Amino acid sequence: MTMKYTEDHEWLRVDGDVVVVGITEHAAEQLGDVVFVELPEVETMVAKGDDCAVIESVKAASDILAPLDGEIVAVNEKLVDSPGLVNEDPLGAAWFFKMKIDDLSVLDQYMDEDAYKDLIG
Repeated sequence: MTMKYTEDHEWLRVDGDVVVVGITEHAAEQLGDVVFVELPEVETMVAKGDDCAVIESVKAASDILAPLDGEIVAVNEKLVDSPGLVNEDPLGAAWFFKMKIDDLSVLDQYMDEDAYKDLIG
């Protein structure tokens, strides 16, 4: 499946029965050099819009919001030790967390790559 994008500059990718969540290249560029990442606890139930993670850069701190209702089933511990991965590989190695959701069709409400590119102009 292709990636979906939120207006909060997060990307969502289905991997089997989970959704992998990260931030877009655009968001990583806007943040500048990332120096700290705080991840959610595994097995946490979250609702869409809940604060899930914190990302701090030399410029600012930002919350990563839950894009969907579901359960956090994995977190990317590499980001705790190497927050700079967010700048180096935001669409790959720097995923933040994986969620198990009940209904994958809710992803249809999000933008595809072309619509996201239009958003960021």
